[in-house]
Amino acid sequence: MEGTVRPGWEAVRDAFGQGQARDHGHAQLAVHHHGRRVVDLWTAGPAATGSGGMGATGSGGPGTGVPGPRPFGPDSVGVLMSVSKALVAVCAHLLAERGALDLDAPVARYWPEFAAAGKADTTVADLLAHRAGLPAFTADPGGAPLPALLDGGARVRALAEMQPVWQPGSAFLYHALTYGHLVGEVVRRVSGRSVGRFFADQVAGPLGLDLWIGLPRREEHRFVPQSAGPPPTAERIAAAVSGLGLGPDHPLATSLRASSAELARVTRALDRREGRAAEIPGAGAIGNARSLARLYAALIGPVDGVRLLSSRTVDLARTPHTDHLPQPAPLHRLDGPDRARFGLGFELPRPGEPLLGDGSFGHAGAGGRLGTAHPESGLAVGYVCTAMSWDPSAGPDPRWVPWTAAVREAAGIPAVA
Repeated sequence: MEGTVRPGWEAVRDAFGQGQARDHGHAQLAVHHHGRRVVDLWTAGPAATGSGGMGATGSGGPGTGVPGPRPFGPDSVGVLMSVSKALVAVCAHLLAERGALDLDAPVARYWPEFAAAGKADTTVADLLAHRAGLPAFTADPGGAPLPALLDGGARVRALAEMQPVWQPGSAFLYHALTYGHLVGEVVRRVSGRSVGRFFADQVAGPLGLDLWIGLPRREEHRFVPQSAGPPPTAERIAAAVSGLGLGPDHPLATSLRASSAELARVTRALDRREGRAAEIPGAGAIGNARSLARLYAALIGPVDGVRLLSSRTVDLARTPHTDHLPQPAPLHRLDGPDRARFGLGFELPRPGEPLLGDGSFGHAGAGGRLGTAHPESGLAVGYVCTAMSWDPSAGPDPRWVPWTAAVREAAGIPAVA
């Protein structure tokens, strides 16, 4: 482990080491407190290389865009998975704060084609809060093939034509990939720029962030791939959906199977240059912990003279927008106190998952990535890892538990009962 901590934050270094003790991959942890970086840690050493799929540990291989083993350090960048969703949300909130976008307005005001198939009343807030009823790009249970998934324009057109699986606004369920294209297309229609270009110009540029939605070729030498076991098979996905009490032909069942298959394909594609170059705004952003922490710090306060969002906008973004809603039938019978909670584009703490405490907001990514902030204490955190070993449905990543507690204690946040 290498890096620095400021006086009073030494326990975070020890806790980070504890959390990484059994991790076979690498990780970075950065913490800002009232706009100043107080923790900057990483595990050093050679990183695994890609092979066109997940779980690679050998040489790069044809088509991967990864030439061979490379060192892992603070400037390395990696896949962020669903942490990407928060980057997209920031773009939408910036446009709303500037008066160019009304989050309560129908999506069709900005994207007229979206009104098709019963979606005329779907609001931008419905998209941000996973209430739109469009969790997959196709009704085919096999999901869209990879070439189609890498064609952003085609995916947007497909979403505009689709009929929702449930009445938009009446329930919520995680939109693993479609979230990014749905919100990203609204950003494009309003700003005239793709969400990746808008983020680069309006967010990453002013703050000097190493964060991209669509990795430029010039940054490929810094990329370190993720490692994981093989993705779930179609049979395993079908069995899991069946276990939820859904018949195989139920529209929600086919949508969930399609979504899982699409996510598996995209995750594999991110180990190749073509996947990283594509704008996959729901899961394909690339970056590092330093930049994630700096981004969240600039959401809740000034960082080197730059503040992205006002306190009022942040409060709106972290206001619960799904606590009053069920999951779509028949999944509503599975609702419990530990279910996911969403504001407008951000995840909110669940009971038993305090992260930075009540009032914190952010987004996790499959495999263990995390970006989050706590406005009241001035905390902002970025965590990026290479070992994709965390199942979001199983509770907080065990690697987080030691250092999130240490960060709260160092910042004076009361212990969670």
